[in-house]
Amino acid sequence: MTDSDPATGDTSVVRGDAKADPQSFRYVEDFVRYQLSSSLGGARGMIESTLPFVAFTVAWLIGRQLYPALGAALVTALILAVIRLVQRQSLRFVAQAIVPTAIAAFVASRTGRAEDVFLPGILYNGALAVLSLFTMAIRWPLVGFLLGAAIGDPTSWAKDRGLVKMSTKLTAVLAVPYVTRFVIQMPLFLSGQVVLLGISKVVLGWPLLIAALFVIGLMLSKGKTPMEESSLAGGTDNAAEQPG
Repeated sequence: MTDSDPATGDTSVVRGDAKADPQSFRYVEDFVRYQLSSSLGGARGMIESTLPFVAFTVAWLIGRQLYPALGAALVTALILAVIRLVQRQSLRFVAQAIVPTAIAAFVASRTGRAEDVFLPGILYNGALAVLSLFTMAIRWPLVGFLLGAAIGDPTSWAKDRGLVKMSTKLTAVLAVPYVTRFVIQMPLFLSGQVVLLGISKVVLGWPLLIAALFVIGLMLSKGKTPMEESSLAGGTDNAAEQPG
């Protein structure tokens, strides 16, 4: 599969499951934008993660029966996986739909309560919200670890004050969807509002994440930090302040 290099515009073979070489990007901001989009699976990955819960909600509305609704969610997740396999694509992103669906189905099948399908996702968003805020407070923002994982060095970015500053701002933006989902969905869960939980799962899912990525794109578009001046280029201990 060929894609356009987000840094240069050149068409080359870019595998969806391959790590990007930071030095193939002209600017740090281009690499960060690409890496964040890739880690979230792009628009398709985000939509795939919500489809099983859409199927669950629709099936619940039709029959008000837990197990048929769970079956609809699991079948939808498996169909997404089969489509990826037929297209010879990585299952990495469709796993974001399969694993949460399987966990949710297990929990709900044990308790017999339809609203429990949404509990793992609510707790997951709550945990990410706390983690994001905590890592920002100690100046080791969560986004920095995503960048570090991409270059094979989880901590070198922390020596670069410009990257720490940038990562803190981006982590703050990404924390907004996590906090919003938890604050809205937990009361709905506690009151047993299955239909409203299903609606909120979609409305506060990929649309909110796309909005966050749009804001991040605007923020990154203002900076043009040469890659060679960043520790991302080769693990150099660049502590100079960078735009961000």
